[in-house]
Amino acid sequence: MFHAARRRLCAVAAVAVAVLLSAAPALAHGFTSTVYADLTSPGAGHVRSALGLEYDLLVVSAADARKDDPLFQDGTAAFESGDPARQAAALEAHAASILAYVTGRFSVTAEGRACTPAQDGGFEIEQREGVPYALLVLDHACPESGAHEVRSALFPDSEEYVRDTKTVVTYDLDLTSGSAALDARRPSFSTEQSWAERFREFFVLGAEHLLTGLDHLLFLLALIAGSRRLREIVLAATTFTLAHSVTFVLAALGLVEAPASVVEPVIALSIAVVAGWHLWRLWRRRSHATDLDRAGRLSLDRAGWTRLAVVFCFGLVHGLGFAAALGIDQPLSWTLLWSLVVFNVGIEAVQLAIIVAVFPLLAVLRHRRPVAGLWATGAVAAGVSVMGLVWFVQRVLGA
Repeated sequence: MFHAARRRLCAVAAVAVAVLLSAAPALAHGFTSTVYADLTSPGAGHVRSALGLEYDLLVVSAADARKDDPLFQDGTAAFESGDPARQAAALEAHAASILAYVTGRFSVTAEGRACTPAQDGGFEIEQREGVPYALLVLDHACPESGAHEVRSALFPDSEEYVRDTKTVVTYDLDLTSGSAALDARRPSFSTEQSWAERFREFFVLGAEHLLTGLDHLLFLLALIAGSRRLREIVLAATTFTLAHSVTFVLAALGLVEAPASVVEPVIALSIAVVAGWHLWRLWRRRSHATDLDRAGRLSLDRAGWTRLAVVFCFGLVHGLGFAAALGIDQPLSWTLLWSLVVFNVGIEAVQLAIIVAVFPLLAVLRHRRPVAGLWATGAVAAGVSVMGLVWFVQRVLGA
């Protein structure tokens, strides 16, 4: 009986793995992109915009997705080479096209009058969450002084596979500093915006980041699948929240730093380990009856505390990932700190909603159909574990 059930579990797990693997290319890249903009005032009548744009999207969009365009050919070849120096050189060779595209979709006005942009310096390339980003600095000469308005319509364009773009803006202008999040629904903001508008934006930004971050979602799903009682998932989720909140705030404030080449593979590994932990617990038990008896009297033994310790350690790394996604590089202020807190609250709200929606369903299934419950959680854990290992190898190899 047990061996037959285990064979069925493996079959279901194989289907789950196939579905996840087929969905991964579409989910891992392309749904959303993030632009980072840091605005300061170097002198009267001038605004300096330091922009970070996803390299491949910038190339494709500036070339209007025309494969016969030299920018498309040179930029794509440089992207595939993985060489930052070659990528920067490709942008330099087509600086006029790049500048025309960016300035046509990112603008600054002062008291309703347009500021004139000009490139300040060359292009640089850096890695953000394992993705090459082009760094571009613009100097906007403004005819008026007073309140500034920033508008961004960067991406999606002719590349057709970017659903939306978040432009995360940090600014120190008009004797005030703060942050804003722009998208297609709200493409502009004024330095006169209220604190309520700013915090609403960052709550939504945090919620959307978790919903669109497949790796963080799979980690949460692994925690849910591996928790047999409400106490387990509450302790695991609380431990994860505390851990990632600490490193998220510290990293966003620039007090802690870790390269994406380390953070991203470890996040992928955490998914595989937490999901594999549940598979190991299933493998230890040779009959469903034994598993159900122990589940009914569950208390935190040494393995339970070890699991929480592992979740806490990996939560610290996930916090670094959240901070990298937000991309704020700004001196500490109360405005910034509250923006970070609200962003984190948005993450936690979605996390709690997912737990409330999924865990009771699994609990009911385990209670009414114990064998089916084991199949379901085992299949989920197997699929998630395989995805984590695949991503780990890809990120270590720089794929």
